[in-house]
Amino acid sequence: MPARSRSKAPSLAGLPQALSDVGADRRLDVLRRIAVGDSISQAAREVGVSYKAAWQAIETLSQTSGQALVDRTVGGSGGGGAVITEAGMRLLQLADELAQAREAVLSRFSGGAMVAAGLQLRTSMRNQLACQVVALQPLAPDDPTVWVQCETRGGQRLSASVTRESCDLLGLAPGRRVLLLCKATAVVVGPAHRSVRNAAVSESARLNGEVQRIAPGRDRDEVVLGLPGGDQWVGFAPHPFALAVGARAGASVAASALVVAIG
Repeated sequence: MPARSRSKAPSLAGLPQALSDVGADRRLDVLRRIAVGDSISQAAREVGVSYKAAWQAIETLSQTSGQALVDRTVGGSGGGGAVITEAGMRLLQLADELAQAREAVLSRFSGGAMVAAGLQLRTSMRNQLACQVVALQPLAPDDPTVWVQCETRGGQRLSASVTRESCDLLGLAPGRRVLLLCKATAVVVGPAHRSVRNAAVSESARLNGEVQRIAPGRDRDEVVLGLPGGDQWVGFAPHPFALAVGARAGASVAASALVVAIG
């Protein structure tokens, strides 16, 4: 087995940031397999993702932590040689300790995992919607995009588009609980849509709700909708907004603007 990289002591500063992403678990699985087998292609097979997705996982973790977690090597027991660095080993140790502490806390609360997923996200995206995946549909046999159809707590359905690699790394499948995130500036609010409960997969995700609050602006008004199930969805409409508080309204957003996260 090739020796571990020891060029310099790894910095710990960026490692917690690499673990702050709620979708990091399967990426960490890839890193763990590399630590054992020194092969990224073997790690990909064992985790059940493509070779491309495995490298994407390592590149994302390395970029987020600010240091190299894997060194490429020639050969390897399973082909596609790769050796985990000291920083990579330290990241796995930190991940294990965080997982144990997180499990100890969440075990005391019902539904704690999805609550924690929302709390640990630091993002400018105001819209965060707890959903359940109901279907996955490739755009075309050879297309790199997958439609992820989700159902809200209020029974409305909307679809997000993700790459096949992201779908693999997140472990998306029908029944999986996810968070859908979206910037309020990407949402257009207008009259209520005719039907959204069983909406077909499309490039535009739609939700209906009740107008709860309107914040007038010079050119656009910010509109807060209350959704069935108790959620809120924020978007914008041309000023002056034609509907009043209490009226039914619809919100549309491009499927590509929705971000899928897991807890």
